Amino acid sequence: MDEGTELSLTIAQIVQRLKGSHLHSQIERQAKECLHQPDIKLESLKEDVRNFLKTSGWERKLQNAVYRELHVQLPPSHPAAPAEHLKEPLAYMRKAQANWEKRILKSLNSMCTELGVPLARMRPAAEQKELTNKWNEMGTDEPDLSRFRPVYAPKDFLEVLISLRNPNHDSSEEVSARSHWGLIQVPLNVRDVPQMREAYSELSLTSGQLGIDDHTHVHPDLFESEYVQIGKKVMLEQDSAAAQQYSRQGCPTGLRADLWALILNSTNQPQDVMHYEQLKAGVIQHDLLVDNLIYKDVKLTASNDDYYFVFEDFLYQVLLCFSRDTAVLEHFSYNSATPPKSYIQGKVGVEECAVVYPPNGVIPFHGFSMYVAPLCFLYNEPSKLYSVFREMYIRYFFRLHSISSSLSGIVSLCLQFERLLQAHLPQLFYHLRQIGAQPLRIAFKWMVRAFSGYLSTDQLLLLWDRILGYDSLEIVAVLAAAVFAFRAENLMEVTSLASAEAVLADLSTLKVMPLIQIFLFATAI
Repeated sequence: MDEGTELSLTIAQIVQRLKGSHLHSQIERQAKECLHQPDIKLESLKEDVRNFLKTSGWERKLQNAVYRELHVQLPPSHPAAPAEHLKEPLAYMRKAQANWEKRILKSLNSMCTELGVPLARMRPAAEQKELTNKWNEMGTDEPDLSRFRPVYAPKDFLEVLISLRNPNHDSSEEVSARSHWGLIQVPLNVRDVPQMREAYSELSLTSGQLGIDDHTHVHPDLFESEYVQIGKKVMLEQDSAAAQQYSRQGCPTGLRADLWALILNSTNQPQDVMHYEQLKAGVIQHDLLVDNLIYKDVKLTASNDDYYFVFEDFLYQVLLCFSRDTAVLEHFSYNSATPPKSYIQGKVGVEECAVVYPPNGVIPFHGFSMYVAPLCFLYNEPSKLYSVFREMYIRYFFRLHSISSSLSGIVSLCLQFERLLQAHLPQLFYHLRQIGAQPLRIAFKWMVRAFSGYLSTDQLLLLWDRILGYDSLEIVAVLAAAVFAFRAENLMEVTSLASAEAVLADLSTLKVMPLIQIFLFATAI
């Protein structure tokens, strides 16, 4: 398609999506109401209404909504392209994802059969009343979860990624022997260090960064106070694109929550609060098998974390509501995954009786609650916390547990991590490989959670600032490689996978931004 056709198609898609939105009806109502104002003239009606919408802030709200659509929808493709090609262009990736989904569903169904627990049931009135009363203190409940197990853990997923192969690719044609050092053996285009330096130029050694205390050119207090003033101006303008650009150098602690919500266009309007309340009502009315998986995951992860255990109740509220949210299903149009389906009792195999299960199409795995936990530091209102998490999930986090060729997908991140490490530290990579401690086996658990639960919270939020700022998860792979570079001296001494894991067991004292900066910009390649 030529550029003009592509642009027309993008505009048509965005207009179509926004037409049914609450924002559209609000703008329409405002435009009608302004007709009664004396400064609106019939001869210049169109221009006057436009000016009114601009001065009253509605034009900016529309711009932010368009900006959000550009981030979440697929780039325009050929009109004749089949739907599955839009989700994932590579057939072998689609096949691997479909097989993985079957495996997850089989695990869920066998647990359901073994335990004799239905996938969903209506709660009796007494149980509904009890749950309503203890909604804000669900953490005090101690249900017996010993029989439930996570459907899968990150290490199971890693084995699937390691086995991926492109049937059309002859690996013997590869010029470099290094490409066989790593575990990921698929030919995907990932950025090398020079390309990363160009793409992430705002992180260079000469730029001021929040997260680096001892900046050489500008006194940290001076840089920070000036930077905070710019941040306040960005918030005043209420411009999503400006907020995104600003967060590339980090968000000040006092502005971060509002900046992230602005970047994600998460407005928390009355209709959003109402939507959250409807989801809450759904949780109270029906009990799902996945609720037990959520309880189990929170108990195994966040409840044992020094930073996050205090947010246990928030995590239950957000994740239980998330599992019921059918609005999440929209992201499957650009996600390589397909929502799992179950059948109404006694109607197995009858397509008309198939329903998406869970209603949001996402089966939680071990560590899933850690996508929400850091956000609890920013938002103390459940509906706001919920809408920001949902937006983060449908933009970024879903890519960390689905098989795709996307540049921000977990397969590309693994490959990029291995290539960066091979380019920077070939001796270290070779040493670890020889002793059976493939670097990816250690780093995968960090990347699949975007480092949540591994870094101290202040450092994690600085990392997530950059994910939002660059609209990409690539920085996660860069940090994983930078951690190995930082501990390279100790790692060269280890003789087994266990001892390598011991060297990298505690990342809570690391300073994220200096590591990334030095790795990308201060190392000769």
